[in-house]
Amino acid sequence: MRTENTTTAAATAEAPTLLIRGGRPYGEDVQDLLLEGGEIRAVGTDLEAPAGAEVIDAEGCIVLPGLVDLHTHLREPGGEEAETVETGTRAAARGGFTAVHAMANTTPVADTAGVVEQVARRGDVAGWCAVRPVGAVTVGLAGERLAELDAMAGSRARVRVFSDDGKCVHDPVLMRRALEYVKSFDGVIAQHAQDPRLTEGAQMHEGVVSAELGLAGWPAVAEESIIARDVLLAHHVGSRLHVCHLSTAGSVDIIRWAKQRGIAVTAEVTPHHLLLTDEKVRQFDAVYKVNPPLRTAEDVAAVREGLADGTIDIVATDHAPHPRDAKDREWDQAAMGMTGLETALSVVQSTMVDEGRLTWRDVARVLSEKPAEIGRDEDQGRPLAPGSPATVLVWDPRPVRIADPGEHASRSRNSPVAGLELPGANRLTVLAGRPTVRDGAIVEHP
Repeated sequence: MRTENTTTAAATAEAPTLLIRGGRPYGEDVQDLLLEGGEIRAVGTDLEAPAGAEVIDAEGCIVLPGLVDLHTHLREPGGEEAETVETGTRAAARGGFTAVHAMANTTPVADTAGVVEQVARRGDVAGWCAVRPVGAVTVGLAGERLAELDAMAGSRARVRVFSDDGKCVHDPVLMRRALEYVKSFDGVIAQHAQDPRLTEGAQMHEGVVSAELGLAGWPAVAEESIIARDVLLAHHVGSRLHVCHLSTAGSVDIIRWAKQRGIAVTAEVTPHHLLLTDEKVRQFDAVYKVNPPLRTAEDVAAVREGLADGTIDIVATDHAPHPRDAKDREWDQAAMGMTGLETALSVVQSTMVDEGRLTWRDVARVLSEKPAEIGRDEDQGRPLAPGSPATVLVWDPRPVRIADPGEHASRSRNSPVAGLELPGANRLTVLAGRPTVRDGAIVEHP
């Protein structure tokens, strides 16, 4: 998927020639990468630097395709006090992302061709990463009638992912129609799996901790029942289904069962569901309030296993920025959501790579290649090979730092990993041949 005009502000000038020397593509053998004219020109050992090329020392670093986030809330239009396309894409670039899929729950909702084109244009102007709009499934996210799916698909934004994220498409007849509709242009419905009747008034995961704290619970079955229904619907109509922010052990089991039967379902897990449990809620710090909620240690173990064995296809951030006053209030009144773009790869390294569950080649699959495939984004997630776009991340896995949201590029500070030790540092992000980040700092446009 690509917009009619994919040229961003960061790539309007001629791309420089870069020789990335001594890095380890996919964490494997040491090789150099020559980037020239916006493409990868050569990969090999002891490559010669052409005249005028900048040589970048990547010794000890991992070289990956630029990361792709299938689930980002940029808030613009309408929520600019929390985030804008400008600030959100700067945050994405700092996290190593070269493309983000912007969710539809904006004001106005991205349920028409006009709104998705506006979001895509703002991404082009900002230039820090590619912005792929996600279209709403239903008009106004109201769950009553289908939005203009064909118009959004046929617009300059060429939308292929549709989601009412933040709300569940609860009506099974409407969900079936949506799945049938997107087949004609190879689209996918990305479902926020939450039965609204089972989660009315819910404040956290339903379990031992919620009972002890006296908070209304969000039961695992409210997620699992919707996923079970939807994989059967997807199988019945022969369409693609994507499950957003899967969070329970039972959900992993259902996706595993569906894939064993050849059902066209994919699923994502967030960094915070890989890392944190509902025990954090004992602090009554609303930074830990999120939808779906933080689950139990058993659920965390299950989603880690599901990501490791391929049952869960990708990691997606569900980056959900909020202004300070939306979080700095009593737990039951606080907004749900967490930021994640700038720390996602560090969390994946900590929970999956450093623990031996994923290799760096696996990381490229779950954070770049597969998200691009699901979103039908032809410009992203390409192999680190000659002829591919020069869209690259150089990641140093060795540093350890204390996460400090005050240093983030995001306009919001509701990070659940604040104060934690996290591994890794972004040495270089390159989008279409032009650096957007060097040593963690944004490269401002000339």
